Amino acid sequence: MQQKFKICLYFGSFNPVHVGHLIIAETVLNQTDVHQVWLVVSPQNPLKEKKTLAPDYDRFTMVELATQNHSHIKPSNIEFLLPQPSYTIDTLVHLNNQYPDYEFSILMGEDNLETLHKWKNYEAILKYYDIYVYPRIGSKNPSINSKRIKKIEAPMIEISATTFRKLRAEGKHCQFMVPSVVYDYIEKNLLYGN
Repeated sequence: MQQKFKICLYFGSFNPVHVGHLIIAETVLNQTDVHQVWLVVSPQNPLKEKKTLAPDYDRFTMVELATQNHSHIKPSNIEFLLPQPSYTIDTLVHLNNQYPDYEFSILMGEDNLETLHKWKNYEAILKYYDIYVYPRIGSKNPSINSKRIKKIEAPMIEISATTFRKLRAEGKHCQFMVPSVVYDYIEKNLLYGN
């Protein structure tokens, strides 16, 4: 039986995508047998307020720009086409139907693993999909007993989109927190204040 093409889904608001996201994506590629990482831009996370988000189109375009020269990290707007708010299990079922020859897994930080029990049909996610987990500063290192959870050794990156937005709104230096093409796009489109 032929091995399936392995896609790891990295869900996020990417508001904006920053170098930490890209380093984590490359880490998964380097440490696992995953063939590609898809950065799935979520139009609305059920556990976050939408008012702080840049427009969907802008966030997706920034991910496109950030990944344009990487053959194994791809942008995905699949959740823009599905009912909102976005639930991971619904996206996974849709992708499995659309790409029956692909094998999907999920990438998340330890902090998201702490709230996994609040996700819609989280038991099905744990039953059918591998979850690659990277460390996050301040995480309680949740112990969910599942062979599907696979920890990766990733650098502890203290860059966050929240910090970027705050610094930019205050007119402070934040240029190197995001890829240069993303920073240029933010400047040109007057995103995140200032």
